[in-house]
Amino acid sequence: MKYLCLVYHEESALRALSAEDSRKLNVDSLAYDKVLENSGHLIAAEALQPVKTVKVVRKRKGRTLVTDGPFTETKEQLLGFVLIEADDLEKALALAADIPLAEMGMIEVRAIYQIPQR
Repeated sequence: MKYLCLVYHEESALRALSAEDSRKLNVDSLAYDKVLENSGHLIAAEALQPVKTVKVVRKRKGRTLVTDGPFTETKEQLLGFVLIEADDLEKALALAADIPLAEMGMIEVRAIYQIPQR
């Protein structure tokens, strides 16, 4: 089964890291991606640009509306994701717990919904 691990933390806390701590976090994150890849669990992993670059798209009554985002005020922002393959939720949670940012922020683990075929 596929699971999406959404990585959340405060962008301001990441910007406050020293250059060395930031470099170590990047190295550790890429190394863990490699561990997941080598074990056959990794499907995709990406970091996201800062929330100030977000655009929100809605379609209402045939009109496309684009606004700056995010529109919800939260303390922590979505920083990236890791899409994994795991036998069950227990394994997915164990893999998510080792994502380096889990020590600073939080990882939301959600099973991928398989849309039924007609």
